[in-house]
Amino acid sequence: MSGEQEIKEEVRRRYASRATQVQQSGGCCGPDEASLISSELYTTDEIRELPPEAVVASLGCGNPVAIAEMREGETVLDLGSGGGIDVLLSARRVGPAGKAYGLDMTDEMLALARENARKAGVTNAEFLKGEMEDMPLPDGEIDVIISNCVVNLSPDKDRVLREAYRVLKPGGRLAIADIVSHRQMPEALKRSLELWAGCVAGALVDEDYREKLAAAGFQDIEIESVREYTAADAESGGLGDLVRGYVNEGGDGLGIFSAIVRARKPVLSGVEGPVLSGVEGPVLSGVEGPVLSGVEGPVLSGVEGPVLSGVEGPVLSGVEGPVLSGVEGPVLSGVEGPGSESRGSSDERLSVIPAAKGAACGPDCC
Repeated sequence: MSGEQEIKEEVRRRYASRATQVQQSGGCCGPDEASLISSELYTTDEIRELPPEAVVASLGCGNPVAIAEMREGETVLDLGSGGGIDVLLSARRVGPAGKAYGLDMTDEMLALARENARKAGVTNAEFLKGEMEDMPLPDGEIDVIISNCVVNLSPDKDRVLREAYRVLKPGGRLAIADIVSHRQMPEALKRSLELWAGCVAGALVDEDYREKLAAAGFQDIEIESVREYTAADAESGGLGDLVRGYVNEGGDGLGIFSAIVRARKPVLSGVEGPVLSGVEGPVLSGVEGPVLSGVEGPVLSGVEGPVLSGVEGPVLSGVEGPVLSGVEGPVLSGVEGPGSESRGSSDERLSVIPAAKGAACGPDCC
């Protein structure tokens, strides 16, 4: 068995055991089952109507639902959904018109999550069996991806992030809670299967995390520290003798912290050739984030009707070739961000788009 397979099997064993324990206890665990890292992550209002098994089964390090800014009707995917707590909360946020998927590789956790959804009366949630490195979903299916202390468990995080990028819609968001490190860990820690399954050995250095997200194609990357773990956490959280020794060498700090990781898949980034040619009606209305960044070739040729209305963020940055040729109707109305310094007419706004090369908005308007 390869090192990656050993890690996955240890993770699977640990979480299957947790699910079985929760089912056997009926959601009532003693104090020895309380996780210091997972404690006090959800408000009373959030968990009041959830089955206790969903709450007790949680082994997260944050509350991604609280920071994901979900909207009615959106489709959400939770990576490593466990007992289903974040899926059930997400399903409520997106409402009956939306959908919340949970992805997990452990049969015992999937069975527990499905039973929790039944008990909670949540009908717009679905739990899928699979692995983060090979998500069983089509391209461009998901509006928001969340995860709670699970990405660090994967031995191939580059593949996880590429898959996340693939299944997200253009403009889709990544909002995950994860364990991150300030510095590289000793090889002795990285080789410990116990610490891999305990969300420690697989923690990425924060700068490495940023680089991997960017390499997968994500933009607007943010990593925000929520809680720094200390020597006392190592003692109380069952992190093992190796970690306690690591703490003693470096003082009180573990150099490990729980973080909120945010990123966004760009909209129509790097498009070549005619784009939205001859489109009629509102186009990309209310889009947030980079739009048509690095586009080459004719763009929005012959468009009629409101275009890019209410767009926020960089717009048409670095565009090459004819842009908005022969456009009729309001264009770029209410645009905010770079390229929108003017607040006059549509023609005035078009004249301040940065770094545009070639014919822009026709020969007569510039």
